[in-house]
Amino acid sequence: MTPPDVTASAAELTGPQLRPDRTAGGTAPDGSRLSPDGAPATQRATASTVQSASTVQSAANGQAGQSAASAVQSVANGSTGQSAANGSTGQSAWDARRAAARVGVEGQRLRVLLVEDDPGDAFLVGELLDEADAPVTLRTVPTMAEALADLHHVDCVLLDLGLPDASGLDGLRHLLRAGTGVAICVLTGLADEHLGMAAVAEGAQDYLVKGRVDGILLSRAIRYAVERRRADENALRLREAELRQAESARLERGLLPQPLMEPGIAVLETFYRPGRQRALLGGDFYDAVQTGPARLALLVGDVCGHGAEEAALGVALRVAWRALTLARVPEDDLIPALERVLMTERRSEEVFATMATVTVDVAADEASVRMCGHPPPLLISGDTVRPVAGNPAMMLGVLPGMESRPSRVPLPGDWAILVYTDGLIEGRVGDGRLGVAGLCRLVSAHRRTGAPLADLPGWLFAQAEERNGDPLADDVAMLLLTRDGAQ
Repeated sequence: MTPPDVTASAAELTGPQLRPDRTAGGTAPDGSRLSPDGAPATQRATASTVQSASTVQSAANGQAGQSAASAVQSVANGSTGQSAANGSTGQSAWDARRAAARVGVEGQRLRVLLVEDDPGDAFLVGELLDEADAPVTLRTVPTMAEALADLHHVDCVLLDLGLPDASGLDGLRHLLRAGTGVAICVLTGLADEHLGMAAVAEGAQDYLVKGRVDGILLSRAIRYAVERRRADENALRLREAELRQAESARLERGLLPQPLMEPGIAVLETFYRPGRQRALLGGDFYDAVQTGPARLALLVGDVCGHGAEEAALGVALRVAWRALTLARVPEDDLIPALERVLMTERRSEEVFATMATVTVDVAADEASVRMCGHPPPLLISGDTVRPVAGNPAMMLGVLPGMESRPSRVPLPGDWAILVYTDGLIEGRVGDGRLGVAGLCRLVSAHRRTGAPLADLPGWLFAQAEERNGDPLADDVAMLLLTRDGAQ
């Protein structure tokens, strides 16, 4: 009886490898391959264990029958052969590797685009991923033009550097310029260390050489490349957020300056909150300066809208007001000058601003109030709260040239003045809004508790949000000026 031929080639024992001299026939009609749950393109035999060199040689010499008989006898006697042990261990390790390879990024299959013009190499890449049960969906295109048209539908690109319409690193640069954020692994037959370093420096996530990777390594490289690309994008977004935050901080310093006041004249409390959750800037602004030995000027304003442009316009108005006030420009000329600044700096004619200015003569216990489309300040004395009766004027930038007239307000001995933006009173309360009357009731309730006046701005904001049921939609700015010694 002729013994069976148990000799095997290296390719049959180790599985498919990418080699420049190997060719294979055909791909699927649509150019795509599915693994591991799709049917394999070819049926291939796999070896569960590799026999020792002496066993292969004895089989070639016609002695395999005797070796097989002795092996059967040893199993019948209850002993375990060394070859069986090696085969069991090898199979367990293989199963563990396949189970690990089945797990994709976040449990999902990755969409991989292979850019390869050699049908043989394209076939072998699919064989490698099939053999490793890689959690990927593979699609193959032969040219860079087709790859660029398909980038929005993939997670990773396997790129050959020798394409008909792109050679060397030019293909990589084409993919990077597309700006889709896809991970890129160079898969080429060029074992050039310097070229690999240049490819990674250009922006590739990995550089792989054909014939030096198996299915497990290729699957792992794809998954790692996708995660590295995501990490790079997250780092870039974080850096951009940090730059925006730094820019916003600079604008915020312009919106919310340090008051120019000597101590001992009056006590000033400031408050500001942007209206949107996690927002950094809004269009509200305030300022306070001392213009005489016992004379103070306050400003609270609101540019319509939210964001950096509105904040920049608010900074321009506030700085202009401070400069004109310190230059002792008459109050009748100050508001028209600010309106000219607004009309010059605004991005469109629809942008307007509201404003309230209060000039307090502490020695004379008198205040002068001007309101341009702004809610009236509140005058507080004990637990008595009332809005200042003034002469409202038009918002700045709506009807240029409209005159604003001041209102003279006598101040009681224990006075306090609250100036605020409309974001505080526009919150919902039941079926209506808080309004000026509701704000007066809240201030009276706070004064009856005996709490310090310094806590009033923060307390009012918390009460308005609680009644609104959600964060207030608009920005809120407040100035609370209290006569020194008043509680």
